[in-house]
Amino acid sequence: MADRDKIVSFTDSYLGSKKVKDASQNGLQAEGRAEVNKIAFGVSASLECIKRAAACGADMLITHHGLLWGRSRPFAGPLKRKLEALFRSGLSLCAWHLPLDKHPVCGNNARLLKMLGAVSLKPFGDYDGETIGFSGSFPKARTMGDIAAALAIKLDAEPLCFRFGTEKIKTAGIISGGGARMFEQAVASGLDLFITGETAEPAQEFARETRSNFISAG
Repeated sequence: MADRDKIVSFTDSYLGSKKVKDASQNGLQAEGRAEVNKIAFGVSASLECIKRAAACGADMLITHHGLLWGRSRPFAGPLKRKLEALFRSGLSLCAWHLPLDKHPVCGNNARLLKMLGAVSLKPFGDYDGETIGFSGSFPKARTMGDIAAALAIKLDAEPLCFRFGTEKIKTAGIISGGGARMFEQAVASGLDLFITGETAEPAQEFARETRSNFISAG
């Protein structure tokens, strides 16, 4: 059993969230039980995610995308139903967005690159003044097919590949989520491959025109 507020304070400190400019209101977003025995994790605080966390007996739900962003908004519609589910279950909701993206140890971008076997990781990718991604190199050159297959297996996904660059991938940059708008930064940095979560309409032709490689890993 652990104290809710101590968990939040430790995570805030470890991720350095108070130093990160972010639209997300990182940290505790909805206060539930003071004592925590079980924590559930999810990408986004959807109603289904909240219900499943409560059903499995969790006392706290930690997500990447929480409920509170920028300016406050009316507690109506879907947001009202999510808050009702949280308060009814006694579940605490916490969210850490950009602080998790950019963390060099437990952050999603760094972990994904390490999962693919990359070394010599460096911060990469500006997002509204925050460097949130990472780039790295492979000890031995890899192919797009090899990397896409690894992502498919590890993430249980169906990667979308635009193969217009070098066939021998020695360097790669990752910005997970909706990072397609940072593709141009990867090309300008001379990276052999850019990996993100969601694609965007211009990505394919930009890859073709710049003879670059792009993977949307889903």
